[in-house]
Amino acid sequence: MNRRIVAAAAAAAVLTLVSGIGEAAARPRPDRPPTPVGYDLSTPETVASGLAVPWGLDFLPDGSALVTQRDLGTVLRVRPGRPPREVARIPDVVAGGEAGLLGLAVSPTFVRDRLVYVCYTTATDLRIARFRLGSTQPPQVIVGGVRRAPAHDGGRIAFGPDGMLYAGIGDALMPADAQDLASRNGKILRIRPDGTVPADNPFPGSPVYSYGHRNVQGLAWDRHGRLFATEFGQSTWDEVNRIVPGGNYGWPVVEGVAADPRFRDPVVVWRPAEASPSGAAFAHGTLFVAALRGMRLWAVPVDRSGAVGAPAPELVGAYGRLRTVARAPDGSLWVTTSNRDGRATPAPEDDRILRAPGGRASRPSAEPVGELRQPGHVSRPVVPVGDADALAEPTDRTVLLLAEDVGVTGVPGDVADHVDDDPVQGHRR
Repeated sequence: MNRRIVAAAAAAAVLTLVSGIGEAAARPRPDRPPTPVGYDLSTPETVASGLAVPWGLDFLPDGSALVTQRDLGTVLRVRPGRPPREVARIPDVVAGGEAGLLGLAVSPTFVRDRLVYVCYTTATDLRIARFRLGSTQPPQVIVGGVRRAPAHDGGRIAFGPDGMLYAGIGDALMPADAQDLASRNGKILRIRPDGTVPADNPFPGSPVYSYGHRNVQGLAWDRHGRLFATEFGQSTWDEVNRIVPGGNYGWPVVEGVAADPRFRDPVVVWRPAEASPSGAAFAHGTLFVAALRGMRLWAVPVDRSGAVGAPAPELVGAYGRLRTVARAPDGSLWVTTSNRDGRATPAPEDDRILRAPGGRASRPSAEPVGELRQPGHVSRPVVPVGDADALAEPTDRTVLLLAEDVGVTGVPGDVADHVDDDPVQGHRR
């Protein structure tokens, strides 16, 4: 096919065109850089275990984490030293294959509005919705009607430094849609927190921020506000792309380096066996990328100009498939496993959330959020975290019901190597 011909022709140029990385990304040298400064990734602590495919993760102001469970449609609150607690159950979630309850993002103004954003699939579409933590009201859908599929839903959402909400949306097994600006599939979207389109988007009146994507599952900004996204290729190259407004990243015409002025080339490529890159996070000048099939955490140095250095692998094979990586407010690095997603043999304690201490605190913690409502109770001040477990468990959960969990403050040819990662047409997730 055309994209494979282009990819093969470009492969010889990867070493010089992709910031000097190319095969170094797939086969790190013995003299690779040491573990990134500030983190001890040799023995991360387990902060939660026995989870069911944790997918999205973001932090509340007090440093606790909210985590989605893809196949159950639930949101957990996770704190080191305490068992995870279910704090929300999103209605209408329909899981299957790669679909289900996917990304999660906490509002940057959570202290004032207590809003949490989720991306998920229903029986008919993919949606982004928001709900108020501590409220019994159902989620408000702010993006709906996006085509869903058993694979390639994307689903990562994150707030950028500009306060806008970004969403990686997969091609939903319809590759041509990635080049169709009238479709939201195969895109990175940029919207206001209420779901409306910002006036300064690259295509007037459209939520599309960039296009030509196959399946984006990682979004991260460096300290200079540059957006990087991880993307699953088909059979040849997986990618990290530096995203610019209106950029065309080539799918389905090409995967990997195109050397074609119509398309923007990736800044990092990997062979799929060592990547299948999902979540991404920046810390201390390093882009961390969680790898599913690669079963490792990639550490990619990025300098002040945005140029990337040789990736270094961490946690190789130690914990199986890795889905999400996130930097906590205290500077620590959190990583989730994905060994119960049907593509691995889980250990008894899977799935897990790992924490590597270190780094610097990034934002203040533990600010009060005012009053919350519980079903069957009058409105009252939120219970401090230390006293949370004294509250009775409510029985009628709609969206979120626990005030104590609010956070006070046989495959032919070239697809055979991917059968372990996706049963649908050899596509990987």
